[in-house]
This record gives sequence, structure tokens and C-alpha cells, in this order.
Amino acid sequence: MSTILSPHVSRVDVIGVPMDLGASRRGVDMGPSAVRYARLRERLARFGIERIEDHGNLSVPDRESALESESQAKFYPVIEAVCKELAILVERIVKEGGFPIVLGGDHSIAMGTIEGLKRARGRAPGLVWIDAHSDINTPSSSPTGNVHGMPLWFAIEKGYADPAHTVQIGLRDVDRGEKQLLRDSGVTAFSMSDIDRLGMTKVMERTLEITGTESRSVHVSFDMDGIDPSEAPGTGTPVKGGLSYREAHLAMEMLAESGALGSIEMVEINPILDQRNQTAILAVGLILSGLGQSIL
Repeated sequence: MSTILSPHVSRVDVIGVPMDLGASRRGVDMGPSAVRYARLRERLARFGIERIEDHGNLSVPDRESALESESQAKFYPVIEAVCKELAILVERIVKEGGFPIVLGGDHSIAMGTIEGLKRARGRAPGLVWIDAHSDINTPSSSPTGNVHGMPLWFAIEKGYADPAHTVQIGLRDVDRGEKQLLRDSGVTAFSMSDIDRLGMTKVMERTLEITGTESRSVHVSFDMDGIDPSEAPGTGTPVKGGLSYREAHLAMEMLAESGALGSIEMVEINPILDQRNQTAILAVGLILSGLGQSIL
């Protein structure tokens, strides 16, 4: 049985953000419910977390009632408003000594999480961005206008994220315009080809060097499409050739072992596209690995 006697964290705070305005495919708004249904709270308690605070879901306007606004960044004003609310909650949780676990929803919510972390700590967090996509499109470069392909650009542009301490892992589907944006940004990126060549252990060792090892200073924003769709089918933008089950767990285990991980975000879980809640169950397992659960 995978466990350790004393988790690194005594209090976790769960926040659901049922956001689907940043994506084209419907259903990702049910992601927070799917993760809770996968027994997140029960598994946290069984692991030994002393205090579990579930703040429920933030209110997100229905797509049908929200104004789409400009086509280059669809629904951006509404998304930004929800992200501001998320930032306030994340900031409060961190200042109270909690460990935020943010459940999406599409990846646009990362803007709010990262802003809250910076406000709480007075500096941008070390950022580990696990994703098949680089999510660094600008409104003018995006081929779709979907904001879930832009949150890293917005976070850097607004000063919430520091490119020098940001690492992307698992990239394998990057838009043509994004490639130059990524090169120019200063963000360190490890594609799946890099992982094939170097191995996940070396990638994570380098990641920890870049993002920092100060206590609770690192945030992992985990898009479940970073994992191969054979393991995580319940996501709206699946791309073959992703992280294996063990590579994903190893990444989270090494973050836990570093003592630097201070927050976790799991996004892009779409139960409509899933098989027997497989992707949400995997997300819960990854959260536990990030909190310190180990094989022995």
C-alpha cells in the first residue's frame, strides 16, 4: 500500500472552479465534481491530513448567459472576474497556512491561482506547468480565441509569473505562432522528446533547480492532457504520446520530496469524455503523490 507515516502538509484547502468559458468543448465545468466523486476528501483523510477545508465551487456564469466579448479572447472579461475572486481566496488560504488544491475547469483559471499565490507571498511562485500545450498564445496569435490557450501569457504579461522560474513539461502540440512566443518568453520547456531523451528524473531535477527549492514556494499547474490519453481519456484536447502513468506520478513525488511544493492545480478534466471517471481518479492519485504519498 502506498503511504508514509506523516504527510508534509497538515491542512489542505480545496477550491472548485467549474470554468468552461475558456474552452470550446463542453463538460469541463463538471471536473471539480468528478474529482470530489473520486473520493478526494476520503483519500486525503485516510492519508493523514489533519484538516481538510472544502470551499465548494466558485460561481461561474453559464456560457449561454455570458457575453462572449471579442473573438480574439472569448469571454475574457467574465473569466478575468472569476479569476480575481479565485485570487482573493487563494491569497487568504496561503496567508492562513493552508495548502490550496484548485480543481478546474479549464486551464484559464490558472491566471487567478497564480495571482493569488504572488499576492500571498510577495513574489511570483516557482511554476511547474505540466501540459501537452504551451498555453502561451496571445489574443492576436491564438487560432481559436479560446482563453485556455493563453493563461501563461496573461500571467507573465501581468507580472504574476516569472519566466525565469517557470518550467513547462510534456509539450507535444504547440501552435506555430506559440513556438516563437515560447522561445522569446524565457520559459524553460521540456517537450516529450526531451523527456524521451533525458528521462523524467533528470527533467524534474532540472525543474527543481529552476523553480526553486524554498519551502512552499512552487506551484504545479497540471493539465490532465499532459498525460497520454490511454491513461487520461477524459480531457477535451487529447494528444497521443504523452506522459505515462508512472512519469506523471514521479513528477509529483519528486515535487513532494523537495519540500518546495506549496499548491496544486488540476484542470481540464471532462467527465463527459471520460471512461468510468478514470481521469478524475488519476488526478486524485497525483494530488496524493504531490502531498507526499509514496510507494514504500
